[in-house]
Amino acid sequence: MAEFYTDVRDTKFVLFEQLPIDDVLALPRYKEKEIDRDTLNAVVDEANKYAKNVLWPMNAAGDREGCSYDNKTKKVHAPKVFHEHFHEFGTNGWSALANSSEWGGQGMPYVLALAADDIFVSANLSFCLNALLTTGCSHLIETWGTDELRKLYCEKMYTLQWGGTMCLTEAGAGSDVGASRAKAKKEGDHYLLEGEKVFISAGEHDLADNIVHAVLARIEGAPAGTKGLSLFLVPKVRVKPDGTLGEPNDVECTGIEHKMGIHGSPTCTLSFGGNGKCHAWLLGEEGKGMRAMFQMMNEARIHVGLQGSSLASGAYQIALRYAKERVQGRHILQYKDESAPATTIINHPDVKQMLMWQKAIVDASRALLLRSAVCYDLSQHNPNEQQKNMYTGLLEILTPICKAYCSDQGFYATTLALQTLGGYGYISEFPIEQYVRDSKIASIYEGTNGIQAMDLVGRKLPAKGGMNLMTLAQQINALIEQHEKHELLAPEFKLLAQGRDALADVSMYFAMTAPTDPLIPVLNATPYLDLFGQVVFGWLLLEQAAIAYPKIVEICKKKGVKYDDDAAVAKLCEDDEEARFYDGKVKVAQFYARRSLPLCQPKADVLKSGDKSALTATL
Repeated sequence: MAEFYTDVRDTKFVLFEQLPIDDVLALPRYKEKEIDRDTLNAVVDEANKYAKNVLWPMNAAGDREGCSYDNKTKKVHAPKVFHEHFHEFGTNGWSALANSSEWGGQGMPYVLALAADDIFVSANLSFCLNALLTTGCSHLIETWGTDELRKLYCEKMYTLQWGGTMCLTEAGAGSDVGASRAKAKKEGDHYLLEGEKVFISAGEHDLADNIVHAVLARIEGAPAGTKGLSLFLVPKVRVKPDGTLGEPNDVECTGIEHKMGIHGSPTCTLSFGGNGKCHAWLLGEEGKGMRAMFQMMNEARIHVGLQGSSLASGAYQIALRYAKERVQGRHILQYKDESAPATTIINHPDVKQMLMWQKAIVDASRALLLRSAVCYDLSQHNPNEQQKNMYTGLLEILTPICKAYCSDQGFYATTLALQTLGGYGYISEFPIEQYVRDSKIASIYEGTNGIQAMDLVGRKLPAKGGMNLMTLAQQINALIEQHEKHELLAPEFKLLAQGRDALADVSMYFAMTAPTDPLIPVLNATPYLDLFGQVVFGWLLLEQAAIAYPKIVEICKKKGVKYDDDAAVAKLCEDDEEARFYDGKVKVAQFYARRSLPLCQPKADVLKSGDKSALTATL
C-alpha cells in the first residue's frame, strides 16, 4: 500500500496567512468558546493523523470490496473494513465539526470543518461520502424541524449512530427536480408518502442502525413544478417518542448501481410507500421544500468541489514523490552524452510542467474552497448586517465556481498525476487510478457542471442587480491596485488585470444580449464559468505569491542568497522546507499567470462572437 501524504503546510498557510481567519474567530459564536488559532492548528494536525492512520488504510480495501446488495433481504452491505470506524468517526466529532453543540455537533467554524474534510476526502472519499449527507440532512432537521424532531434525530445523526440522505432525483426527471412524481397525503400528525428516488448516495447500508431521508414530494393538490414541492423527513425505521427505534417505515432499497468509482459508497434506488405505510414528517412549510433543500444542496455543492480538489491533492502528492524518486533517461541537455548519468523524471521538462499544473490547480482550489467557507462563517454568524449581506453574496456567486471548476480541474489534475507515473499510474498497485475513477463523479452529481454554469449565468450574475459580481470584482481590483508596481510580480498582476477585464466584458455582453437572445448566454454558460474560474484561480494564486514573496526574500537574505540567483535559491530550497514552500508559491503563481491568464481574452472574444453553429448543426 502506498503511503498517504497531504499538504498540511499549505492548509495552514491558507488558514493563517491568506484568509481573514481572525475575523471569523472574533465572531461571538467562537469567541465565547475561546476557539482560537491554536485550536484550529491542533484540529488540523489531529485530522491529518486520523486520515493517515485510520481512513487511508481502509481506502484500497473498501474500493476493492465495494458494496453489495442482497436481493432477498433488500439490504446493502458496506465494505467490512468500514464498519469498525464509521460510528467512531461520528463520536470523535469529525462528522459534525461545524454543527451546533446544542444538538450534538462540535460548534467549530465551518472553514475548519472544510479544512479537515479536505484531508479526510483525500484519504478515503467513499468512507466520507457515507457520512457527508448525514451531516447535511441532520442540519436540515436542526434548521427546519420542530424541537421534537431535533431532539429525536439530530444528536444520533451528528454522531453517526444513524445515517442520512438527500432524495431529489427520480427516474425520468433527472436534474429536472420540478418534474417529481413523489406524492404525500396528510394523515393525522404526519403524512403518507409514495414514490421512487434514484441515485441516492448511502440510501441503504448496514453501517448505521437507522437511515433518515430528506425527501422532496408533492402534497395532494399542490401546483406543478418546484413551487409545489415540500420537504419531508422519512426515517427507514420509525422512531418512538422516547427516541428508541420502532417498526420499519415502508422504505425499501430495490437495487444499487455498479459504478466507475466510489465503490465503497452505495448509490441506491429507494421505494417509498410501496405498501402505503410510509410515514413522513414535514420539514419547514408546505410548498417551501426547495427553499429548505437548497440549504443542503449548497452545502453539498461546495463539498463536491472539495472532493475534486482533495483527490487531486492526494494524487499530486504521490506523483510528486514518484517523480523525485523515479530514475529514467538522461537530462535533455545531456541526451547525446552516453556517459551522462540517468536523472529523476522530475528533471524532464514535460513532467515538471505536468506537476506545476497539478500544484496550481490544487493550491488555487484549496484557497477558493476555504475562502468560500470563511464567507459562509461570516454570512451566518456576523452581527454586522452589512457585512453579513456582503459575504452572503460572495458565497452565492462563488458556490457554482467551487462546485464546477474545482471538480473539473480536480479531475484533470488526477489524470495528469496518472500520466506522471506513466504505466505505473495505470495499474492498481498505485492508488492514482482510483483517484481518477473516484474524482469523475464530482462533475456529475449534486447538479451537473452544466447546471452550475446555467445557475451562474441565469441566477447568480443578475442577482441584486449584479452587486455580488461587483463585490467580487472589487476584491480582485484591490489586490491588483496594491501590487501593480510589485518589484517582481508586476507583469503577472498586469495579466490578472487583463483577465479581469475579459471576464467583465463577457459579463456585460451577456447582460445586454440575454433580453433579446437568451440562447447566447445559455449556450456559452459552461465556457463562461471556465473563464470565471481561470480569473479567480489567478487572483488567489497571485494573492498567495504576494504574501510569500517577502518571506522567501527574507529567508534568502538570512542565508546570504539573492532571490534572483536561481541556482542558489534552488540549492537553498533543497535544505530549507520553508524556503521551498514560499518559493513554490511565488513560482507556481508566475507559471499560472503566464500560461493561463493570457488565454482569457481570446476566450472572451469567442464568447462574444455570437456564434450559434452548435445549435444549427444537424447531428
